[in-house]
Amino acid sequence: MALPRSDYLSNVWKDGIFDNKVVFCTGGGGTICSAQVRALVHLGANACIVGRNVEKTEAMARSIATARKGARVIGIGGLDVRKIETLEKAVERTVKELGGIDFVMQTVIDIDTIGSYNTLKATIPHLVASAKKHPNAATNPDTGGRIIFISASFHFTGMPFQTHAAVAKAGVDALSASVALEYGPRGVTSNILTPGPIAATEGMERLGNKDAEASGAAMRKNPLQRYGSVKEIADGTVYLFSDAGNYVNGEVLVIDGGGWRSPGSFESGSWKYPDYLLDDSFVRKAKL
Repeated sequence: MALPRSDYLSNVWKDGIFDNKVVFCTGGGGTICSAQVRALVHLGANACIVGRNVEKTEAMARSIATARKGARVIGIGGLDVRKIETLEKAVERTVKELGGIDFVMQTVIDIDTIGSYNTLKATIPHLVASAKKHPNAATNPDTGGRIIFISASFHFTGMPFQTHAAVAKAGVDALSASVALEYGPRGVTSNILTPGPIAATEGMERLGNKDAEASGAAMRKNPLQRYGSVKEIADGTVYLFSDAGNYVNGEVLVIDGGGWRSPGSFESGSWKYPDYLLDDSFVRKAKL
């Protein structure tokens, strides 16, 4: 049964903007990545998603295919992105069955920088070919040759006990920036999309603080006082892959409600964020 569009895509996007495009996504069986791919498929793309779990990946591919009548979505499980030969086989099958690769999404959750590098290495010839076929110009809505790496924000400031993951994510950010410089002259764009805490996802189930969530303390630290939705991450993906993102290259798009800038540490005694901003208990010397 197809999910309602409102679950994974805003109404602002026009149907058909990704007609005849092909997206290749690692980790596509996950909650966030599957929503991103589903949005692209809804708007006309065909897709290949790859992952470690065979049953989960194939089942998700069948589910994503319901987003649009006639959509073709391949699910390839049992794949380890740290082994480039497995990626090359998946890319070969994608090109053979779907005709090419125009967009690539690479998650770095639960994998390391090597996996991101291998995905890039296996797909970049096809991205260059797509960019040549679909020139990046301000007036051209027919896009191609784009890669998005999915990262995180805690390495911006550092986080206790997460040194290994922070180093991996910082490495992926650097990889994307270098790709933007090296392959930008060939029309390829490379960007980072960084989600914040997203409700009802596997990541929140594994990493979320259930006591803080139950009390509301976790949400209070976010300026928008809520968690994000998978739809909001999918919308960011559509933006970067569509002609609205033609001139966006080498950037990090953080979609977290401003959470990584949280002023939660500015608390003392009875002052709790955001209460002191809303109840006038904190008196500013200079008002805006």
